[in-house]
Amino acid sequence: MSRRTRRATAAVVTTLLVASVAACSSTGGRKAVEDAERARSAGKASTPTMTIALVTHSGPGDTFWDIVRKGAQDAAAKDNVRLQYTADPDGAKQANLVQQAIDKKVDGIALTLAKPDAMQGVVKKSIAAKIPVVALNGGLDRWKAMGVTSYFGQDEKIAGQQAGDRMLKEGAKHPVCVIHEQGNVGLNDRCAGVKQKIPATQLLYVDGKSPASMQTAITSKLQQDKAIDYVLTLGGPIALVAVQSKSSAASKAKVVTFDTSQDLINAIKGGTVEWAVDQQPYLQGYLAIDQLWLLKTNGNTVGGGQAVLTGPAFIDKSNVAAVEKFAASGRR
Repeated sequence: MSRRTRRATAAVVTTLLVASVAACSSTGGRKAVEDAERARSAGKASTPTMTIALVTHSGPGDTFWDIVRKGAQDAAAKDNVRLQYTADPDGAKQANLVQQAIDKKVDGIALTLAKPDAMQGVVKKSIAAKIPVVALNGGLDRWKAMGVTSYFGQDEKIAGQQAGDRMLKEGAKHPVCVIHEQGNVGLNDRCAGVKQKIPATQLLYVDGKSPASMQTAITSKLQQDKAIDYVLTLGGPIALVAVQSKSSAASKAKVVTFDTSQDLINAIKGGTVEWAVDQQPYLQGYLAIDQLWLLKTNGNTVGGGQAVLTGPAFIDKSNVAAVEKFAASGRR
């Protein structure tokens, strides 16, 4: 390095140091800046600890929500957030969980609006209490009208249409769409989207809380109607049940699904499930918590008043290997 270059470099470093000292005068001096820089380099925020509640409509044992929760936990760890996670598939009970979070005076609430009518009252109460709310996964058509700050998820109608288009191109004529939770607007929209593309699509309602009951119902449907050529489920665990039903009914129908898990990835690799519609649940949980942290610490919102879409995309044998390595960590 030449003498002139060394002088120039020293001047730049000196300028940066002076700027850093000046910038920290209102935030506690050089030590505060150095502490913040160390926190950033370590991948964790140095902002004061805040508490955020994540309240979903998950039922017991639904692996999809394990991935959502993992995303939320990772964002919370980065943002120095104390995460409180609760869930209930019943709309009224989910609303009660949100009310409990309000009573605890949490700093922010992330929630799902799969049953928006049941949630509208507590969302209004949260906003009145000056607790910001973001939504994820369910409630695309209602979140803005309810005063929610941001939404993270996929357009379920479009996702259903894309699934219908794909089945149609693959030769489907008589699919059945399995709905495992009545009253869930997102699940209804998925099947409605498929039906727009393939009008002969049938709907089958099953009890998503009971794998045995689901298997019996799907098996019976396949035995009764041999014309069914595709079974579309709306969750990874339900797809695995449908695979068992297909075998029991000696059906030739193809099994396809929405959403993934490690077991579902293995099923695609093994050929028992043809493909899955991926909405990136990890991203939904992560972005919801990160948005609340950004809003509280820097007044930021994302999306420009529009939903932030995390899907849909398809996972099949052509790209499953790329997803598999991430699924092993519980994040896809």
